[in-house]
Amino acid sequence: MGQKVNPISNRLGIIRGWDSNWYGGKNYGDRLLEDSKIRKYLNARLAKASVSRIVIERTLKLITITVCTARPGLIIGKGGQEVDKLKEELKKITDKDVQINIYEVKRPELDAEIVASNIARQIEGKIAYRRAVKMAIASTMRMGAEGIKVQVSGRLNGAEMARSEMYKEGRTPLHTLRADIDYALVEALTKVGIIGIKVWICRGEIYGKKDLAPAFTNNAKDARGGNGAPKKGFRKPKTNR
Repeated sequence: MGQKVNPISNRLGIIRGWDSNWYGGKNYGDRLLEDSKIRKYLNARLAKASVSRIVIERTLKLITITVCTARPGLIIGKGGQEVDKLKEELKKITDKDVQINIYEVKRPELDAEIVASNIARQIEGKIAYRRAVKMAIASTMRMGAEGIKVQVSGRLNGAEMARSEMYKEGRTPLHTLRADIDYALVEALTKVGIIGIKVWICRGEIYGKKDLAPAFTNNAKDARGGNGAPKKGFRKPKTNR
């Protein structure tokens, strides 16, 4: 039964926050469509930058877009030029002021979206799917995940009939709502058709009340400003003894 619901939407409001934070009112449909266009554009534009998540927050006249990526240097560019270019392009799509924050994913091996994309790119590059999956599982478990499950479906090895294969290691309790499970579905476009890759990663269990606001808005140390310059980290104030 646990497989029938997306593990992320199943945990919304419990241990996981929303990727779009705004109040729609009467213009809910327009804003939802705008969010979809922004995400579609950014995913196509930053395909090589290992983007894991795009969080959109809105005020009346400003859209704040936080791009979580494993390779922030590619997006920022030399002296923040690429970010400024990206900002102008998004302004044309939305007709509103746009602020872009870049958040670095410290451990990409524990991010389902990045792991699934890596497997998909390797399959597209004609690497044997079993090898790609097993390497991904090994590197994720090495980084301290509690468990990982990968399912590849489609015309595997160019077979005439499509099939599904699943590889597991460790534990991925889909029904345990306090279990922090990251999930992603990515498609690999091969010569013989589309191969779907689903990845579930269990990163441990979360006890107590969790702040559902995106973690990177609270942690300025890891976020980078819209001008491409890294923000300075926090320093503990000196206490007089």
